[in-house]
Amino acid sequence: MATTHGPLEGLRVLDCATILAAPLASQILGDFGADVIKIEHPERPDAMRGHGESVDGVGLWWTEVARNKRTLALDLRDAQGADVFRRLVRTADVLVENFRPGTLERWGLGWDELHALNPRLIMLRVTGFGQEGPYASRPAFGTLIEAMSGFAHMTGQPDAPPTLPAFGLADSIAGMAAVSAVLMALYHRDANGGDGQMIDLSLLEPILTAVGPAPSVYDKTGVVPVRQGNRSTNNAPRNLYRSRDGHWLAVSTSADSVARRVLTLVGHAEVIDEPWFARGSSRAQHADLLDEYVGGWIAQRDRDAVLEAFTDAGAAIAAVYSAKEIVDDPQVQSRDTLVRVAHPHLGDVLQHNVLFRLSETPGGIRFAGRDHGQDTDDILAELDIAAEDRDALRSRGVVR
Repeated sequence: MATTHGPLEGLRVLDCATILAAPLASQILGDFGADVIKIEHPERPDAMRGHGESVDGVGLWWTEVARNKRTLALDLRDAQGADVFRRLVRTADVLVENFRPGTLERWGLGWDELHALNPRLIMLRVTGFGQEGPYASRPAFGTLIEAMSGFAHMTGQPDAPPTLPAFGLADSIAGMAAVSAVLMALYHRDANGGDGQMIDLSLLEPILTAVGPAPSVYDKTGVVPVRQGNRSTNNAPRNLYRSRDGHWLAVSTSADSVARRVLTLVGHAEVIDEPWFARGSSRAQHADLLDEYVGGWIAQRDRDAVLEAFTDAGAAIAAVYSAKEIVDDPQVQSRDTLVRVAHPHLGDVLQHNVLFRLSETPGGIRFAGRDHGQDTDDILAELDIAAEDRDALRSRGVVR
């Protein structure tokens, strides 16, 4: 896939970040046309290269999160390396970093210094807890944030321990939120005639929003929400149900009209006239009964028959998918939700397509994640650094 004409063509992004939120943000900016330069240490490449499953020594996750990024191996802690970085900053629109607070300042590359070099620069700083506060200097990964955000407390069965996700949930939410923040800052700069600015984004705050209003509920009522398993306190029936042939299916009735269709379908239309059925929160108080009706009906039928019957009735249902079933799904295939991307070592890799669809400036995947320092010479040449000077930097280990 090599679609161009992204809305961010002409924008330059410097990505000095590692696992996972900030690199995801720069990946999305690159997907929509930005020229992203991924900066790694010459001797210690981004740990994301080895994160997750690999084939022939190539990290599959890296091929996606580093796609559309040119790679520059540069030591920012070295004085000459820092000088090269400053030259890059003068050409950049956005800088993305996730060092611990104070790290870039110690290297003479903090916000005040870089803003003075390039007043139009937007600096996205992603950390666990933000640039200030009593936890600012603590090490943090998404796992810790998922615990602190209330997500783990709310996830799992009521009589079982809290449950953490098996994937980078907090990081992914923060990465997508970061893109919004960058675009707002760009709009302020370019549409309103403002300067560049620094964005202070913590992993904690976006997922707190995603988890929902539990703090508000506690503040006003003193009630601390607890785990509900696969149920919801907002509506019922809402659960996972097992079909006769052993598959799990998810049913949701967030709309009252859908709840009526589901109970009619499963042969218990009589409950629709009960006063408690009229609202999702009161239906949730009768979840045992509604689960018995819906779960019993599904348990007597095979998955495909259940899906067909619910679809014909206009009721909301979905099968619980494995990775294989995602790949095989006709809706996923028809929209090119997953696309094959050429890779120099692996032939091609199957990746998530761009995050959203723009009719006029669609963006696209120009290339998969590249080798360590693959574009160093080209990028330094763009900065008018002569070949002999590049060789001198390489001999000192400042670049690779």
